[in-house]
Amino acid sequence: MSAFRSAGVRAIRIARTRPLTRTYAAGPVPPEWDEPYPKLPDVNKQHRSPYGWWDPQLRRNLGELPHEREEMYSMWGPDVPHVEPKTALRHFIIATGLFVTFGFACSYLLTPVRDAIPREYPFDGLVREMGGLGDNAQRTERVDDDE
Repeated sequence: MSAFRSAGVRAIRIARTRPLTRTYAAGPVPPEWDEPYPKLPDVNKQHRSPYGWWDPQLRRNLGELPHEREEMYSMWGPDVPHVEPKTALRHFIIATGLFVTFGFACSYLLTPVRDAIPREYPFDGLVREMGGLGDNAQRTERVDDDE
């Protein structure tokens, strides 16, 4: 019993002598982490040269501090447009208009005119003479529940 008590007293003494700092699984927090995040330039990594980097795909060096908005400025972020939005919209409208115009030209201008007019029958298309709509309706089978 005294071994357990002495181990407990020893743990209390060690806890009193340690400084009160935050600790994580990797160890105590370095003092430079308590400082505010440095302000890095807002430059997309797509503008960097692909040569001369430790990681040429992401265009960064080993140990380089990532930007606060790394997911937006990294190589996997949205692409930087090379054309202004107004110009891109104008080009899109022109291309769509040309495509629709070509479709109408193929549909109306290149379709030949019929040589004869379609045949028309009197009396609502000879419905009564052909047997009527009721006679041509689909027959339904009846199942008797008595059997």
